[in-house]
Amino acid sequence: MSSALQVARTGLDAQAERMRIIANNLANVNTTAFQRDRAEFATLAYQTITAAGARSAGDNQYATGLNLGTGVRMTGTGRITSPGSINMTGNNLDLAIEGEGYFQIQRPDGSTGYTRAGNFHRSAEGKLVTTDGMPVMPEIQIPENANAITIGQDGTVSVTVTGQDQAQEVGKLELARFVNAAGLQALGNNLYGVTGASGEAQTGPANAEGRGAIRQGALEASNVNVVQELVDMIETQRAYEVNSKMIQATDEMLRNANQQL
Repeated sequence: MSSALQVARTGLDAQAERMRIIANNLANVNTTAFQRDRAEFATLAYQTITAAGARSAGDNQYATGLNLGTGVRMTGTGRITSPGSINMTGNNLDLAIEGEGYFQIQRPDGSTGYTRAGNFHRSAEGKLVTTDGMPVMPEIQIPENANAITIGQDGTVSVTVTGQDQAQEVGKLELARFVNAAGLQALGNNLYGVTGASGEAQTGPANAEGRGAIRQGALEASNVNVVQELVDMIETQRAYEVNSKMIQATDEMLRNANQQL
């Protein structure tokens, strides 16, 4: 009976962790380019009482054996990398990626972070930066007297300055793609970091070699489906309740056994 209590406890822990993941998905439903997470589970080790195929009597063998499970555990959070919808904003520094790829951001410690959130801004020094002030890499320097900014599908940044009719190129954005983008590590602030599972970043111009095209004046929305998350939430709640009832039932059985003995 104590084993049944332990198994039910692992179920409670697993469903509580899944509920936390669902809550985080719903909390980020309006976060630019957010990619939802999915809880992934696996059984714990089985206790083998009788092995299948072991000799039972004479020349006979057990057909199925006797194996008792010890519960469940969460093995990871799989990130769903399918793109969100593209919403037009009209802001010429809002950029969306149509297809695969991530913008490169220089973090405060000098390392490179990767993001699909293209809600960029112009710093006081004229650099293209994130909302937190982290510069986009390669660095894009916009002249102070620029009155029009154009960013092509291949990432070419051109500006028109006061007193000139012809646009001049001031830089070119590059995108990074990965063999396994789901293996990137979430760092917060809409940033991801390279891991051994993701593989090294393959950088280059946008709209080339499998990298997506850049659309100016648009942002990628979160790929969270609120209806699906609510369904998952109800399912998780019911599973949690069932495991709670299992603990109550096991406790009652133990109490009855103690009273009888």
